[in-house]
This record gives sequence, C-alpha cells and structure tokens, in this order.
Amino acid sequence: MEKQKKPSNSNISVQNPYVGFLLGILIVLFLNGLLFPNIGNNRILSTDYVSFIEKVDGGKVKNVVIKSNEIYFTVDEDGKNVVYKTGLTNDPQLVDRLLKADSPNESHKITFNQIVPKENSPILNFFLFWVLPGLIFYIIWRRTSKSIQARIGAGGNFMSIGNSGAKIYAESDIKTTFADVAGQDEAKETLTEIVDFLHNPAKYAEVGATLPKGALLVGPPGTGKTLIARAVAGEAKVPFFAISGSEFVQMFVGMGAAKVRDLFKQAGEKAPCIIFIDEIDAIGKRRDTGMGNDEREQTLNQLLTEMDGFDGQKGVVILAATNRPESLDKALLRPGRFDRRVQMELPDLEGRKAILAVHLQKVKHDDIDMDIVARATAGSSGAELANIVNEAALRAVRMGRKYVTTSDLEESVETVLAGAQKKNAVLSADEKKLVAYHEIGHALVAAMQTHSAPVHKITIIPRTSGALGYTMQVDSGEHFLLDRNELFNRIVTLTGGRSAEEVVFGAVTTGASNDIEQATKLARAMVTRYGMSEKYDMMGLETVNNAYLGGDSSLACSAVTASDIDREVLRVIKDAHAKARDIITGHLDVMHKAASFLIEKETITGEEFMKIVRDAEK
Repeated sequence: MEKQKKPSNSNISVQNPYVGFLLGILIVLFLNGLLFPNIGNNRILSTDYVSFIEKVDGGKVKNVVIKSNEIYFTVDEDGKNVVYKTGLTNDPQLVDRLLKADSPNESHKITFNQIVPKENSPILNFFLFWVLPGLIFYIIWRRTSKSIQARIGAGGNFMSIGNSGAKIYAESDIKTTFADVAGQDEAKETLTEIVDFLHNPAKYAEVGATLPKGALLVGPPGTGKTLIARAVAGEAKVPFFAISGSEFVQMFVGMGAAKVRDLFKQAGEKAPCIIFIDEIDAIGKRRDTGMGNDEREQTLNQLLTEMDGFDGQKGVVILAATNRPESLDKALLRPGRFDRRVQMELPDLEGRKAILAVHLQKVKHDDIDMDIVARATAGSSGAELANIVNEAALRAVRMGRKYVTTSDLEESVETVLAGAQKKNAVLSADEKKLVAYHEIGHALVAAMQTHSAPVHKITIIPRTSGALGYTMQVDSGEHFLLDRNELFNRIVTLTGGRSAEEVVFGAVTTGASNDIEQATKLARAMVTRYGMSEKYDMMGLETVNNAYLGGDSSLACSAVTASDIDREVLRVIKDAHAKARDIITGHLDVMHKAASFLIEKETITGEEFMKIVRDAEK
C-alpha cells in the first residue's frame, strides 16, 4: 500500500475548524491584553462583589479596570499578583471607596480606570448593516440569474422555465415518434392532423381552418397517453412542455394561477409548440356550489381564460391526459378549448401483437409465437405488456440464455398475473391432492360446456399471490360481446373448483374464496347492469363510476329493490353451482385420471388434459 504524504503546514486552509479555533483564541488573548494590560498571563479568578469591596477596604487591591459589565482587579497575595473579576453593580459609592481606600502604606493608592467601548460612526454603521448586505445579495442574485440564462441558452434534456415548474424539451431531444406507439391506430390517426397542421400551417390558413386548441387523451392507466403526446411532439419537431396537473395546486392562493399564466407566456414565445398537462383532473374537476378548493378553482378559471386568449394560428396545441373524464368541468370540455377527445382503450388482439413486437425489438429473442402470448394477455395494457417482455428477458438471463423464447414470455405472463413460483412452499400430500381436484374441477367444467374458453394450462405450483394453483383459459379469438349463456357458463366454471371438493371429498375449503368473489361480481353485473335477469328485464339498477380506474359501482334503486337484487344474484349463483356439480358427478372417472396425472406432473398443458378427456369418452 502506498504511504500517504503528510500535508505541510503551508497548505492549511482557513476552512479547517481547528485553525479557526486557534485564530479565535489568539484574537481573544490579543484583545484581552489590550483591554487589561496589567493582567498579563495571570489566571483570572471569579469572585463576588462583597469580596471585592472587602479587599478594597482592606487595602489589598492594587488596580481596578472596569470593562463593560465586569470589574477586573489585581490583589497582592503573598507577593504574587492575582487577578479577580466580578460583576458590575449599581454602586454610587464605588469611586469614593477606591479613592479613600485604607492601606497600611500611606503612599499606596489604587489606580483604576474605565474602558469605554469604541462606537462606530453612523455612516460606518449604515454601510456595514445596510449597504454591504444589500450589495452581497445583489451580487448573488446576478450570478444566479446569469447561471439560469446560461442553462436556457445551452438547452439540454429539460429545464425549468419561469415559475410554472414545467419541463420543456427541445425539438431535438424528443426521439419518440408514432412508430414507437403501437395498438392505438385510431388515436394516431386522430392526432396526425395536428402534426400536419404544425408542419404546414399555410395549407390550413388558406382555407380558413384553425388548429384545434386542445385534445383530451382519455383511457385506462398504462395505455400510452403520455407516450403518444411525446410522439406528436417528436413527429412535429416542435418544443414540448410537460407538466402534471398536481404541480399547479399550491399551498398559497394565487400561485397556481400564476403558474398557468407563466406556462402560456413561455409557450407563446416558443410557438409552435405542444403543452402536455398530465392528470388534468387534479385542477379541472367539476365546480359545484358546495365548499371547494379556492386555489384549485382559481387555477381552473385561469386555465380556461388562457385557452380562450391565445391565437390558434400560432400553433400552440394543448394535450391533456386523464383517467377520470366524467369528473372534469363542462366548461373545460366545450369546443374551443378541448375540441377533440381521443380514446386510448386497452389494445385488442392485433394491437397486443403490435405492442409486443415493438418491445421485443429492444431484446434479443428467438422465433416468438406472438399469437399465443397475445391471446394469453387479454385485457392487458401497453405498460403491462412492456413489463411482461422485460420479465421474460430477466428470466432468460436467470436461465443462462442470451435470447428470449416463447416459454419465457408465457412464464412471465403467469408471473405478472399470478405472481412468481414459491419454490420453498411444500404442500402436504392431502393438500396437494385437494388442490389438484379443485383445479381439475375448473378445467373439467370448462371443457364440458359450450361457449367456454379452451383450457390452456393447469398447475398446482403455489404462487406468491397466494394461489396454490390455477387453471388458465385462453380464448381462440377476441370477443367484444358476450351473451347470457357465455356469462352464465363463466360462473359455472368458477364454481367448478368448490363443486369438485364437495363431490369428491364431501367438504369445502377456503381455496374457493377468489372464485366466489368473481362469481358474485359477474352475477350481480348480469342482474343490475346487463339486463340479463327475467325479473328486472332491461331496468338499470347500478351505475359505474371511474370506469377507467376499476369501475366503482353504486346502486340506483330503493333499499327494498336492493334486497331483492341480492336474492336474484343468489339464484343465479345457485343455478350455476348446481350445474357444475352435475357435470362433475357425471364425469368422475375423467376427474380421477386427470387429477392423478396432475399430481404426478404438477403442471399439465391444455392439450394433455383434453387428451385424457377424449380417451375417457371412448
């Protein structure tokens, strides 16, 4: 190891705390010597004022120095000068005592003086306490301003502008284009006209057409609303302002409105450009007559004013994204503000294939069966598909491969949907047998029904989500409409696991909790929302709020009707449960063979299961 060099004394910095401490001690000693020259290097002892008077009256004090609120005096003790200090009190007789002090030596007199602190002149005080601090703050402000201006001139990935808090991306920094956005062809087609207007404004001005001031991007989370907004800026090659709606809401009233004014001022200076406000519902919620947030309402009013105030010919386009369009104020959605509403729905089968293809370009992969993966990910958003591809790449690395295969993608789909495999979870023989019959019950009921999705995979390997096993069904195609029989058969399949437990073991377990939840939700929707109950016909009994955020529902009926709805839902579930038990009772031999095979293999494919079913029917 190389020996470190010892720093020399000449390189000691004043910032060193020890050096500063030593300098302070030297300054104190120097000032002390100036103010009390007779003390020298003697030690100063503290005493009380009574002792001081007694020593004065006894003729032991040689000299006295009064400094500020303290009295320093020297006493001759056994031939040595000892310095004492005491506090100064309001004693009018002190001077007389010092002049008339009794001393054995008549020639002895006490020498005393009072040090008057030197005061600065008013001009000097004015300079030190007013002019100098102002000059220092002015220099700091000028240096900071120059630094900010230098950043703005140099550009960069993004920079803060004014007080708006928005991030502006220069046109050269936006690399995203429409080629990076897949599965949203309708949305891209709607926004292409905005891009063309920014490229060729004269063509539209000749006809007298104006650019739409705003476009509202609406859809579930993860569908690519922010991505497509960046793609519009990338295609148009214009600056891109990005800000979240929550950044406008401030603690102090008026700050949000000031941010809006500053944002539109900066955008007007850099036109043509695009302003993107993410989660606009944070400031754009519907105004009501009740007690509201004054700051939010002022911000919304300022936003409405600014959108009306700027010229559409300048080429300033406002894109906003939200998951809650039903909560926005009607004044914000009228023509002239947000002229267009762009739906960003969950991708269909072909859209999922296109999204997977885009993300697979970023990883090394083998020949991937896109159809299997796309069908297994029905209802997934673009963000979830990107996560699935990334999980597949991570799995390929764990398996020691340098490329992604179809099996990696299938396993990553299961990881995202049901969690990772719990390798350390060991089920007892009885529990493993019960889980196997439960899952075969789902698969058997699904296989014996029409209008039911084919079984793709059955496993009894526990997952981190809490599932001890699951049965995966994958539709052969995309379905946009479901009839009553299809929905009822889904409920029958959900009750198949519990039915298998009842028929084979004569008991029930907690393993069907998730099945019960899904079956109840589906049966209630059939009665209250889809008009599939003979008793209530096409009467709407339930409304759905926040459709893009899970769909919270609330009943729109009386308490008596609500109680009757519960009985109707129970009837649907009981009918489905009875049908599932009948199917399992009539095919016990198939169930026993399939369950034994599943216990042995732990995971079987849909083809293996259907082969057992076909062989048993011969």
